[in-house]
Amino acid sequence: MLPRCSAGAGSPAQKLLRPNPRWHPAALDGAVRPAQVVQAMTARAWQVDQIYHLACPASPVHYKYNPVKTIKARAPRVSRWLPQLPPDVGPQTNVMGTLNMLGLAKRVKARFLLTSTSEVYGDPLQHPQTEEYWGNVNPIGERSCYDEGKRVAETLTFDYHREHGVDIRVARIFNTYGPRMALDDGRVVSNFVSQALRGEPLTVYGDGGQTRSFQYVSDLVGGLVALMEGEHTGPFNIGNPNEFTMLELAQHVKEVINPAAEIAFRENTADDPSRRKPDISKAMELLHWQPTVELREGLTLMVNDFRARILGETTGTPSSHTYGATLKRACEPPATEATVAGKKLKLLPTRMGEQGFAHTGN
Repeated sequence: MLPRCSAGAGSPAQKLLRPNPRWHPAALDGAVRPAQVVQAMTARAWQVDQIYHLACPASPVHYKYNPVKTIKARAPRVSRWLPQLPPDVGPQTNVMGTLNMLGLAKRVKARFLLTSTSEVYGDPLQHPQTEEYWGNVNPIGERSCYDEGKRVAETLTFDYHREHGVDIRVARIFNTYGPRMALDDGRVVSNFVSQALRGEPLTVYGDGGQTRSFQYVSDLVGGLVALMEGEHTGPFNIGNPNEFTMLELAQHVKEVINPAAEIAFRENTADDPSRRKPDISKAMELLHWQPTVELREGLTLMVNDFRARILGETTGTPSSHTYGATLKRACEPPATEATVAGKKLKLLPTRMGEQGFAHTGN
């Protein structure tokens, strides 16, 4: 697993994955050097058969703050997860992180899943976007560190597949939301929910006519698992094709949380895509996957968690515990057995974290 837990609240992957011996949290904020990961896993007699690479800041607020480290970032936090690693080993995300993890996948012959993004399509001239569309990306804009970083990550992934025979899967994730997102995440759904709960105006950039398609986190997890367990390389669009303008999203948030909330318009940011909607025909046909959680239902599931953290209150609305149970139902496989060092061990069912997960064991 390569999550970037700083994007969520209370490091949910830490809480969910720590008790389970089948989950190996390789890093908190990105990818580490593959040699040390292999060494650490070997010391515990583990074999890696799947790598989910989810590490990268995805909020424009975060990646614009430090665009260089969005492509190559370091942070001294890995050793608390992997005590076998030297203390100076820091995680690296996006291009370098992808390169390192592809090297690990090649060495241990693991299946590798890259979570790319709808941002590879840039400000699309095709609508809705299919996987065959090459995109319309500004290579020198404020968002380029993320857009082009993910495009290079896809290139590296397919080059490792062609040159070294690495078994790969590529998902292009569209806008995703849910409980435990950071309150200051900076993406539009968490912004609107936080502002509505605090009684602040909902901040809309531009005229609010730009569109996005929002998928609930459990739908995303189900799509990633279907891709990893399937036989198709991808890339696959993983998103909800229901399209909303920013003003429509603001109205939904007002109706669910605070009908009296006002809307404040601000100047739009540079290179903000005007439309975004996935064509998921390929995922529906080959992965037998499609999202099931509608926006209003997902917002309701999200609100109680945000309300508890912002106001210290809870209500009878579905909580983040419901969210966790939804993830578990979406992805938990049956328990299996494996022989390690001559001993037969029962492997526990896998568990999911909000930002990422990995499956280790035979």
